[in-house]
Order: sequence, then structure tokens, then C-alpha cells
Amino acid sequence: MAGAGKSSIGKKLANYLKFDLIDSDKLIEAHQKKSLQEVLIENGIQEFKKIEEAAILSVEFNQTILATGGSAIFSKKAMNFIKSNSSVIYLEVSFEDIMDRIPDFSNRGFIKEADQTMKHAFNERETIYREFADHIVTNNEGLESCFNKIIRII
Repeated sequence: MAGAGKSSIGKKLANYLKFDLIDSDKLIEAHQKKSLQEVLIENGIQEFKKIEEAAILSVEFNQTILATGGSAIFSKKAMNFIKSNSSVIYLEVSFEDIMDRIPDFSNRGFIKEADQTMKHAFNERETIYREFADHIVTNNEGLESCFNKIIRII
């Protein structure tokens, strides 16, 4: 989910482990030469999901930390690819904390149906995140705490 800390934690882990960091959102933006929001608006939800899936499937895992976009979980193919090459860590954050961190999702390239509330989108995603996770790490006490929890399990 956007605001969970994937990019921030990914950067810190990559630096610590001396791994490369790939942020799939940045990969999409670089390839499309547009912001995620522009890609979403211009292509629609279904095409955006295909673009995101292709970006993830292009990743070569070799001492790599991959910070995925929050909607990566909508592609079983992409998630199975990640799981076959790495461990998946779900950064668990409450809906309230997500909304405190990102009160406005309108420019985030966030996928949800027009009639879907943010709470419903959060609940839908949380179920899928848990399904694919090898590890679940709560990220409600700050970056350093979350980082230390991950270091203990990897």
C-alpha cells in the first residue's frame, strides 16, 4: 500500500546489505517518461496493471532489493515471479497510519475503482498482501524499528 514505507525501507536495506535497489514505480516512470499518475490516467487501470507487471518481470534479481508499487499484488504472475526469486516482506501499516502519512492519493498513481472507498481498497489489498507474504513486519514505530525487525528475519 502506498505510504507503507516500501521505498524508504528498501533504500535503507539496500544500503545496509550493499544490494541494488529497484523501485518498480520508478522503473515504470523511467520507461514511460511520465509520472505514475499520468500513466494511469492515459492508459486506464487494466493497461496500467500490464505495464506494472512487465516492469516487475523485467527485474533481474542479483543482490537486489525490489520495492514494488502497492498494486503489484494484483498480478499473480508478477508476484509468483518475485517469490520464485526472493522473499516477500509485507510492511503492515494500519489504515489510519496510511491516511496520516498520505492524506491525498489523487496524484499517487493509486489504482482503485471509481466507486471504491480508500478503506475498501486498503482492506482488499491487505488480504492479498498477506497471501503473498513470506514475512509480515509491522511498520508503525518508525523507519529504524521496521528496518531492525527486517534485519532480524533475513
